Amino acid sequence: MPEPLIVAKNLEIYYNYGKSNEYYALKKVNVEIYPQEYILFFGPSGCGKSTMLYCILGALPYTFGEFYIGGQDPYKLSPKELVKFQQKTVGIIYQQFNLIPSLNVLDNVALPQIFMGVPPAQRRKRAMELLERFGIAEQAKKLPTMLSGGQQQRVAICRALVNNPDILLADEPVGNLDEASAKKVMETLMEINDKEKKTVILVSHDPRYLAYAHRVYFMRDGRIEREFINPERKQIKPIERGASLVSETEKLARIYPYASPEELKVKSIVNYLTQDLTFEQIERLEKLVRLVIERKMSTQMLFDFLISPFEKGGVEIGQARAQEMIQKLNDVLKESVEVTRFRRKLEEEELDETKIHVKRLRMALLDQYEGQVKPIQVKRLEEAIEDRLAGYINKDEFFKKLDLPIEKGGAGFKRNTAKKFTVYLEKLIAQGV
Repeated sequence: MPEPLIVAKNLEIYYNYGKSNEYYALKKVNVEIYPQEYILFFGPSGCGKSTMLYCILGALPYTFGEFYIGGQDPYKLSPKELVKFQQKTVGIIYQQFNLIPSLNVLDNVALPQIFMGVPPAQRRKRAMELLERFGIAEQAKKLPTMLSGGQQQRVAICRALVNNPDILLADEPVGNLDEASAKKVMETLMEINDKEKKTVILVSHDPRYLAYAHRVYFMRDGRIEREFINPERKQIKPIERGASLVSETEKLARIYPYASPEELKVKSIVNYLTQDLTFEQIERLEKLVRLVIERKMSTQMLFDFLISPFEKGGVEIGQARAQEMIQKLNDVLKESVEVTRFRRKLEEEELDETKIHVKRLRMALLDQYEGQVKPIQVKRLEEAIEDRLAGYINKDEFFKKLDLPIEKGGAGFKRNTAKKFTVYLEKLIAQGV
């Protein structure tokens, strides 16, 4: 089992510590990054993501906690040892490129090797190899100001890699680039991770780049708010089977990256309750549902708001529709508790207890089914529910298990029924995890 390359335990960074204007930039941050991972620290301006990056660089000492790279704490090294550590272990690219305008491209790339005492011929050879590798060798004799923004950033990438570091840091690297240039730079970083096997750590506020990473740390107010494991990339960090359950809220997080976990749960359930309301009605409904989820409003009060005129603060829908919504909401909130209890028992390794919650969820699904079911269908439905809740299968695989004929190992439900069960279980998972 691989060991993490970077470890932060209860890491805290304060500015002006002990003074009247003291404030924290990082608070109780726990992170493990493994060799060859692509990690994204994501969040709005001021959330602490760049602070985390510069701590990894060895340029921003932490105040409390523990921090290790390759098993050693860089901040316990002597100044001379720290410089050597930074030269050999970490490379960084910036939003502003930070190329020296009076040096040509080749010399900019070779510059870090001067400080390591590499002979001129050897460092120029290494620099040219990198320029060729990233398709900008023809620019070698030009000054940086003669290049486009995308070309300058690729030069900066070459410079960051010239000492062959294990870790490449990227601080908003495409913030100043047009869309086409940004895409090329992001593809270059992906290639460095895939082919060069470098650990890439990206800082960004742009949700378009969430899909590049193996894992995403969502940050807010100096804290890690949640971790997203990208199911579209083969994971490097050892993840115990079933330890990660990718729910609908993770998909919503890509659409609403700055929403809190609670806000994502609200959006999931409101999506289930309505299909044909206006944006204004949905926005108001979200606020009301959140109050119910937070137990600040009863369902009877919600019903009154649902049928009230819009200009009086209501959602303005018919009584029958409102009653249907209330029933659905009550069912989801009640039955999602079984998901929560299942996950808790799974973590506690009380596997016999998990069967009780699977059975209750199976009944919740079949209560929506008007037909008769065979014992084999009940058995396979429970198996599929258990696998989905444990994280062994994803949403699509759950649907296939239900849709597949009995003789082929499936539960043998009709396609529409399988789809209905899948949608409903995902709503329960979104609320219960």
